[in-house]
Amino acid sequence: MSGALRTDAPYLRLTPGAFTLIELILVMTVLTIAISIAAPALANFFHARTLDSEARRLLALTRHGQSRAVSEGLPMELWFDSPTGAYGLEAEPSYEPNDAKAVSFTLDNEMQLEVVSVNPASSGNTTGIATSTGLGSGPASRSNHPNLPAIRFLPDGTLSETSPQTLRLTGRDGSSIWLVLSRNHLSYEIRSRKQ
Repeated sequence: MSGALRTDAPYLRLTPGAFTLIELILVMTVLTIAISIAAPALANFFHARTLDSEARRLLALTRHGQSRAVSEGLPMELWFDSPTGAYGLEAEPSYEPNDAKAVSFTLDNEMQLEVVSVNPASSGNTTGIATSTGLGSGPASRSNHPNLPAIRFLPDGTLSETSPQTLRLTGRDGSSIWLVLSRNHLSYEIRSRKQ
């Protein structure tokens, strides 16, 4: 009976084996080394992304302010409070003392916002660094933030002559992103360095 199955032969049973303690320790050591090598590079990546996203949010706010000024027919003011790291957009006070659509943002503690240069023709400041003398307020404007530099959007979509020409966002590592008035003086654009 060579072709018949043998019923008395033991079957080989494959049981799943467990990892030994040494294998687990070795895997954990390799993972720890890989994470410790990758962590600084990932931290720098996320900090750079934070600076970039903050610059894009500020640029989007300039476009939103310009759009609101045109659609509502009211001057809008994008104000900057560098010492506290805050900025916001609101309509200039008119019939209503408070703007229901006003927004304000606060920078991360590791970032700085600086108004670097203003239009020298419209202010007596020739140093290029903004002073707190109401740069965002022209003679016919009213403001809830009279002593802060501001970008002022007029109802026709143009920018006030007193609006800053350059803003600088600086991150923790010293890298900067610039918001610069465009050549046609109608909007702002992001640059990785001042030109």
